[in-house]
Amino acid sequence: MEKIRFGIIGGSGLYKMEGLQDVREIDIATPFGPPSDAIAAGTLDGVRVAFLARHGRSHSFLPGEIPFRANIWALKTLGVDYLLSVSAVGSLKEELAPRHMVLPDQFIDMTRQRAGTFFGEGAVAHIGFSHPVCGGLSDALARAFADCDLPGAMMHRGGTYVCIEGPAFSTYAESRLYRSWDASVIGMTNMPEARLAREAEIAYATLALVTDFDCWHPGHAAVTAEMAIGNLMHNAVNAQKVLRACIKRLAANPPLSAAHDALAAALVTPPSAMPAAAREKLAPLLRKYL
Repeated sequence: MEKIRFGIIGGSGLYKMEGLQDVREIDIATPFGPPSDAIAAGTLDGVRVAFLARHGRSHSFLPGEIPFRANIWALKTLGVDYLLSVSAVGSLKEELAPRHMVLPDQFIDMTRQRAGTFFGEGAVAHIGFSHPVCGGLSDALARAFADCDLPGAMMHRGGTYVCIEGPAFSTYAESRLYRSWDASVIGMTNMPEARLAREAEIAYATLALVTDFDCWHPGHAAVTAEMAIGNLMHNAVNAQKVLRACIKRLAANPPLSAAHDALAAALVTPPSAMPAAAREKLAPLLRKYL
């Protein structure tokens, strides 16, 4: 199977990648069940790219139903080692207005029901996750935004993404709590996705598309699905341009990333001591350590 180094996970409103040519849909069976959808492997301005719709192309998965492990495992088997995640978010700060873009560099995980690791069943690893976003990849997104002519668009670098379980939006009290933590944006999908990407030694960065002010802002109505999708569809056009410019930059100069060796100091159980079933399940992650 060919190696595809660059991957894109599209969130709400981004179910395909414009400009992707010579597309071949790949169905990958994983030990964690099927991914959200077939992976669209194609060429974007001469660069091989793998695209996956996080919620499925018909948006059929609730945030808590997304098969995160299957998605990351499948992308890893294709050879992806740089992953751009696109996500709709609510803003928790006045300056992060709807239709702005944000490149968060931290996460707070408030989810409760999601499998958050590939390990277990006789295989133990503890990855370092203090800096969950690849700085070089985030920098490439910021520079790609600057490359694009997007009148009126705004990009903000840095900030904390609070990931909630959903599918309901926050209560007013919860929204105020997250603001008191100095969090920047709120969403439902980047965890455990980012953590699993790190376990898979994939460099990961989020392009967050602001759709609303959650429910804390006294001057704006509380978020509704209709409001979020309306703003998101507008922002998705700009997001496509930024992603395309970023892939071009990455292909020309892929950044070094600590994520690519995340398991080197994380494996507690030597692969030789892992049960055969665990080694087989984790083979795409452990290949260079076997």
